[in-house]
Amino acid sequence: MNKRVVITGLGVISSIGIGWQEFWDSLLKGKSGISKVSSIDTSNHFTHNGGEVKNFRPEDFIPKENSVDLSRATQLAFAASRLAVDDSRLDFKLYDQVSLCLGTTNGSTQAIQHINDLIIANSKIEYNSICKIPTNNTSAFISKSFNFKNYNFIFSTACAAGNYAIGYGYDLIVLKKSDVVLAGGFDPFIRFAFTGFNQFSAVAPEKCQPFDKNRKGMMVSEGSGILVLESLETALKRNAPIYAEILGYGLSCDAYHMTTPSAQGVAECMKKAIREVNIRPEDVDYISAHGTGTQVNDKNECAAIKQVFGPRYKQIPVSSIKSMLGHTMGAASALEAIACALAVKNDVIPPTINYETPDPECDVDCVPNEARKHKVNIALNNSYAFGGNNASLVLKKFASGSQENAI
Repeated sequence: MNKRVVITGLGVISSIGIGWQEFWDSLLKGKSGISKVSSIDTSNHFTHNGGEVKNFRPEDFIPKENSVDLSRATQLAFAASRLAVDDSRLDFKLYDQVSLCLGTTNGSTQAIQHINDLIIANSKIEYNSICKIPTNNTSAFISKSFNFKNYNFIFSTACAAGNYAIGYGYDLIVLKKSDVVLAGGFDPFIRFAFTGFNQFSAVAPEKCQPFDKNRKGMMVSEGSGILVLESLETALKRNAPIYAEILGYGLSCDAYHMTTPSAQGVAECMKKAIREVNIRPEDVDYISAHGTGTQVNDKNECAAIKQVFGPRYKQIPVSSIKSMLGHTMGAASALEAIACALAVKNDVIPPTINYETPDPECDVDCVPNEARKHKVNIALNNSYAFGGNNASLVLKKFASGSQENAI
């Protein structure tokens, strides 16, 4: 149980960049990935903007003859996996126990919608359209492509699924059940989600404004974030670049409401994470907020932060990259974990853009509008989901060349 787990590869497909370098550069510049939706007809919806990945070419990552038979969800997840594998410079053939842990909200629901459209139009349904439907096809394709023969998991804990997947990947290495784990989350932009959140009146008409008094909601988005996890021992042995160390995580279930988060449940999740990794609240240097930009979520998350960190809460930078990306559902916390790893490595915190009017109920230091140089030794990555599924992941700076870096 004394295995230490580090992050040695990052893969990103997002509305603000493909590859972690472009993603990170865009975050620090406060670039918005929100634009007019083009993949679906929004004329009958209340809003028309979202976070689509406009410049994604599946054939850049997958042979064209294979990519046409894959759902958009699988294309996004595989492309981010390819980038993470390449970034890690790890020869997976040298390891017998390589596992895959992925999280998603909608999976390949887009394929079901396509078939529904064909039925309505009385058109022929092709066999490969049906084959795109099962969500497990995504993890199966990735595992087969990379020849991973150990554990293979898909987590469907909605918008916290990415953190759940990373947390479970961490466990597999700590328990010596895997040498290496590819972990993260993915979700495509689909009509089902866009329509649903519009009907909830949860989508902002123009921009996402976490913690702003006049915030009007979230932005439906898409993307994929994948991380390569391995033991510190194997990483040092191959002289791998290490982005950050994963100390552990905390989970909680509100059992409160299907869509509204509980401040108490969110606070318990953070407390569990802090207790699990044996640190103190005052050790946390940065909080990556779930920060959706809805009235209730931001208010309750801030209340939970105040409960956990007490009077010190105003001294901890708390930013939401959803202000730039939109809400990528199952990919959200995975992309935010990548942002945390880069913040920890570089001592820079991405901003919360579109912040205009302070809200007394959300009076955290939200790093408004501009990135900030700030010493980040420990980062807390928060994610909360419908049904009250909460997950907080704890990342720590790894000092290059030092094996005595544990808390």
